[in-house]
Parts: sequence; structure tokens; C-alpha cells
Amino acid sequence: MPVGDVSLVPLLPIRGLKIGICEAHVRYENRRDLTVFKIDDGASVAVVATQNHFVAAPVQIVRKHIQKKTPRYLLINTGNANAGTGQDGINRALATCQALADKTGVSVCQVLPYSTGVIGESLPDKRIIAGLDKALADLTADNWLSCAHSIMTTDTTPKGHSVQTTIDGTTYTVTGVGKGAGMIRPNMATMLGFVATDANISPKLLQKILVDLTNQTFNRITVDGDTSTNDCCTLIATAKTGDLIDSENHTHYQAIYQAIKEVMLKIAWLIVKDGEGATKFITVKVTGGKTMGDCTKVAYAVAHSSLVKTAFFASDPNWGRILAAVGYAGVPFDQKCVSVSLDEIAICQRGGLAEGYTEVQGQAVMSRPEITISIDLGQGDYTDTVYTCDLSHEYVSINADYRS
Repeated sequence: MPVGDVSLVPLLPIRGLKIGICEAHVRYENRRDLTVFKIDDGASVAVVATQNHFVAAPVQIVRKHIQKKTPRYLLINTGNANAGTGQDGINRALATCQALADKTGVSVCQVLPYSTGVIGESLPDKRIIAGLDKALADLTADNWLSCAHSIMTTDTTPKGHSVQTTIDGTTYTVTGVGKGAGMIRPNMATMLGFVATDANISPKLLQKILVDLTNQTFNRITVDGDTSTNDCCTLIATAKTGDLIDSENHTHYQAIYQAIKEVMLKIAWLIVKDGEGATKFITVKVTGGKTMGDCTKVAYAVAHSSLVKTAFFASDPNWGRILAAVGYAGVPFDQKCVSVSLDEIAICQRGGLAEGYTEVQGQAVMSRPEITISIDLGQGDYTDTVYTCDLSHEYVSINADYRS
């Protein structure tokens, strides 16, 4: 079960975008596993994709297609990652793109394919192609929640968020969905994420927004430290509302930027809260770094530590594990300047046990479902934050049985 409140606000439609979903029997019977996004002409589309060098076939195609023409369709399947499949995987993914292009009258390079699921198995392209008519017949603006369900794999709950912001009498809408529960240290995006706004944003600026916000959201979460072969996050601006925004100096830019950030950060948190087997949602906040990079290294060292994560699962205030992770992060510091707190409880001050600290206090904090580890390096003015979860018996069980 996910940690804490994972309820969703109503996912609002975005003018200029429709979503269709169907059962294509990609891997399992009786589940909707094929999704099509239809994007109106005139939109801008931005993508960030995995830094894993064993990149999946669909991601290779996405990277090529988006350089050629503005996408008009997204084609998403779950149940099969089409990764580790060589040229055959590329051929099969291209065949699905071509079939959708033929049915809709667009160029094949205007179709972007996305896949998630088991690595190393051939993509059942014929099943996907056979399902296209049903997905196209289902196209509607109100299918965001169904989409959040259809892209799930080991997820136990759908993930999405919507925000509206009004500037100078103009109301903009931002809606997004994502999926991910394991193999999460995106290192550029989430396993799959789709965010859209009706704002009119130039392609160049949209790409910059996506890169900036990915680094603040999906690039600051980890469940198990594994970067997927299939990570992709796509940001769409349908240009149905407002004048063209092509500069950060535009009077509407900052409000829209913050709205997109809120949607992406909410989805990122939901991914961690639904981490495979997770029972705790942990925020690791590092301050006092000489550089932001130093803070990021320390935060990830703590967030990735199996010993730290298992201590939190057991609600065991073995805080020495946190100090050890801080120390091996590869960031030089004077330990006499370091302080660590769990929520409001100081456990380490100036490199030693905090005055008045007791294990009863530490255990009380670590029993909470949501906890913040605050680490002050005392070396400078930079800060960074990473979100993670604990490591439970259930994580092993889920991944041991994943292909069954």
C-alpha cells in the first residue's frame, strides 16, 4: 500500500489534446494497456529521456522523431518495455508508429512510441496494431484518470495532478500523469510522465522549462537507485490559451512555470509514496553545502543507503547509518560543523550526539509515515532536497515475482 495521502484532485482536460485507451492484451488479459494521445496541430512538444546507455527501442525512436517534426500522436503500451530487443525491437516499434500514422494521416515521425514493463521480451506489435482502432475510437479530453491507470505496472495507485492559474484574466490549465514504483532513480525523468498545458509556449522555451523542472522534481526522487532503460517525460503546450510565450520575461511565464512545477512535483512525490513495498516517505534535505552538487551527492548517498532505508523500515533510530552515508558521499567537510535532525529532533550537533537526545525520541520520529532528515554541512550557502522511501521485505517479494 502507498504511504500517506495519495488521493488525486480531479484531472482537468486540456484543450487541444485527447486521450484514447483500450485493451490490446500486450501482456495480460482484461486490462487497458494501450493509450493514444492526439495532439492538435500548432502545439509544442518537449521530451527528456533516460541517461541509461542500454536505452530501449521506443526511446531511441522518440529521440529521432522529435527532431524531425512536431509530434501529433503519442503511443503508449504497458506490460512490455521493448528494451534489450535489438534491431527487432526498433522494427516492431516503428511498425506500430507507421500503423498509427497510416490510420490518422500524419507522418510516421509525428508518432512518438513509449513502452514500459518487462525488459528483454519481444514487443507484441501485432496486438498493439490490432488495438489502435479501439484506442482511436475512445479519444476524449476527459481520459486523464483512465490514462493514469492504463500506464501502471507494479504501481498500486494512479498518479496525476492538475492546477489552474489565472493571470491578467487569462486562466491556464496544467494536467499531468505519471507511473513508477520501482526501478526509480530517473536521472532525467520518471519511468513515464506526460504533462500538458493549454498555454502557448514556444518549443525552445518549453524544452528549457522541462529540463529545468525535471531536475527539480523527477531528478530528485529515488526508490531503489536504479535508472530505467525506458524513462521518458513529455511536456505538451497546446497553444489554445493566451498569447505566445517565448521568453522568461513574459509577464505570464513565472505563474505557468510554477503551475507546471507543482504538477510535476506532486507526481514525483506520488511515485515515491508508491515505492514498491514502501511504508515511509522520506525527505532528505541538505543545507550548508559549498555547491549544490555537494548537497545533491550527500542527499543521494543517504537516500540510496540500504542500511538507512532498512533502519527507517524498522523504525530503528540507528542514526549512525545516516552519518556514515554522509561521510562516504565523496564531499569533503569538517565533521565538527555537521548537524543532523529527524523532523524536529536534533540527533547530531557539531559532529557528535545532540545534547538531550534520547532513543525514545528518535524512535518516535522514525515511526511516523512521513519524515524529514535535515543535514547541515556547515560549509556554505547551498541546499538541495531528494525524496525517497524505506526498504521493506515487500520490495524483495514484488521484484522476485515481477515476471509471474
